[in-house]
Amino acid sequence: MPFSRLATATTPTAHIGFGLAAVGRPGYITLGREADLPPSRSVEALRERTFELLDAAYASGVRYLDAARSYGRSEEFLADWLHARPDITDVVVGSKWGYTYTAAWNADAPPPHEVKDHSLAAYARQRAESAELLGERLDLYQIHSVTPGSPALTDKELHAELAALAAGGVTVGLSVSGPEQAAAIRAALEVTVDGEPLFRTVQATYNALETSAGPALAEAHDAGLTVLVKEGMANGRLADPHAPAPLREIAEATGFGSDAVALALVLRQPWAGVVLSGAATSVQLVSNLHAAAVDLDAEQLDRLASLAEEPGAYWERRGQLPWH
Repeated sequence: MPFSRLATATTPTAHIGFGLAAVGRPGYITLGREADLPPSRSVEALRERTFELLDAAYASGVRYLDAARSYGRSEEFLADWLHARPDITDVVVGSKWGYTYTAAWNADAPPPHEVKDHSLAAYARQRAESAELLGERLDLYQIHSVTPGSPALTDKELHAELAALAAGGVTVGLSVSGPEQAAAIRAALEVTVDGEPLFRTVQATYNALETSAGPALAEAHDAGLTVLVKEGMANGRLADPHAPAPLREIAEATGFGSDAVALALVLRQPWAGVVLSGAATSVQLVSNLHAAAVDLDAEQLDRLASLAEEPGAYWERRGQLPWH
């Protein structure tokens, strides 16, 4: 499967991916984002910013690029970048279906800016949309934001279509979200088609504040799935100036930014295959990539472990973050 090419990547930053959630649309929930993007949030301005970030990420050794149907024009921007860089053939491209972007390029649109639908009909529509933009460059297609009650875990017709996609060479995975991520991951591990596991990757939120999915992600890794980690900086809550005091103090001691330390904590998990950067500026991206050089000692790890929140409280706080 094409996604497995990542296993052969050996550069220090190859296990850090770049996600386009923050730059594929004018509005998102990352703290401080209002100052990160150009004054004009036009399509062309964000296309230019996306190209700048993709160029910087690739030059720094990043080889996994992550988009989604609901990230505004992220697939379009990524497809345009790939078309403009025909010599770049060693990146692995992932996208997600299951949410539809509804904000019509308006950062001030009332939330939600995306609507979930995990039906077979939604898959067929969005699969065609992704294929039109990314064509054969799409290596990984994930169900977006699965929770334990999602019909995507039980719909046998959908499973058959996803298995057919996998048979054609596209790796099939899922992302999970919410306080019951662990339950969703474990349910996904039980999904089979003709006796074979359907999902080969799982993408989950894991960071210093939200560690509850860790044991289930270890189980997924042991079952042979590649684990991708999103929101390693908790939508900006673990980046300066918002980072909690213990994280800032550890960052000062290491000589790196709070963001690099936060991502380093995730990178050191033995089950973590790819950890995503959601940078909106080149400066942020470079700082994120320093995570590969951060070495945390036992005392620092204990201090970071003390930051973990109860999952329900974490996800309630996340749901209250404003769209910028």
